[in-house]
Amino acid sequence: MSVETSDPTPKQTVFIVDDDPSVCEALCDLIQSAGLTTQQYSSAEGFLDAWTPDMAGCLVLDVRLPGRSGMELQGELAEAGLPIPIIIMTAHGDIPMVRKAMKAGAVEFLTKPFQDEELLQAIEQAFAMDRARRTAKTLEDSILSRLAILSPRERQVMELVTAGMTNKEIADSLDLRLVTVKLYRGQVMEKMKAQSLADLVKMSERIKAP
Repeated sequence: MSVETSDPTPKQTVFIVDDDPSVCEALCDLIQSAGLTTQQYSSAEGFLDAWTPDMAGCLVLDVRLPGRSGMELQGELAEAGLPIPIIIMTAHGDIPMVRKAMKAGAVEFLTKPFQDEELLQAIEQAFAMDRARRTAKTLEDSILSRLAILSPRERQVMELVTAGMTNKEIADSLDLRLVTVKLYRGQVMEKMKAQSLADLVKMSERIKAP
C-alpha cells in the first residue's frame, strides 16, 4: 500500500494525538514506513498549542485523552474554523459515538485494534481532502484579490452581469449609457482574468459559496 503524497505545499504530515507512548510509537513506525511524516502529541492541549494554519495533512486522534477528549478537540477545531481532516480511533467506541464523530466531519472512525491497511487508506483519503481544500482556498484567495481591485461601479456591473442581466438591462438599472456598461464589462473581464461569461459566473459563485 502506497499513500499518495504528490507535491503538497506545505508538506503534509500525519499528526497523532494519543496519550499512550507505545501506541504513538507503533503508529509512527507504520505511517513512516509508508514514506509519510509524523508528529505526535500526548494531549489535545499539546496539539492545540502547536497548531498553526499552515500545518497541512491530517489528524489521527484518540477519543480518550487526559484533559480534553478527542471528541471535544474535534468539536473545538470545527467551531474555531481550523480545518484539518480527522481520523478518530478508539478501543471503546459505540454507535452513537461513531455517528457523532462522522456527523462532525470525521474522515473515518477506527476501532482498535484495526488493520494497518485501514489506517493507511483513511490517511490517503484525508490527505486528498486536505489537498483539495487547500487548492480551493488558493483559488478563492486569488479571485478575492482580483475582486479587490475593481472599482465600486465595476463591482456593481459584475454582480448584475453574473446575475444574468443583459447590457441594456444593466444600463437601465444603473442609469448608464449602453456604451458605458460595455466599457465597464470589458474592464471587469480583464481585471478578473475571466475568459468568458461562464468563467466570470463561476468565480462569482465560488466566492459567494458558504
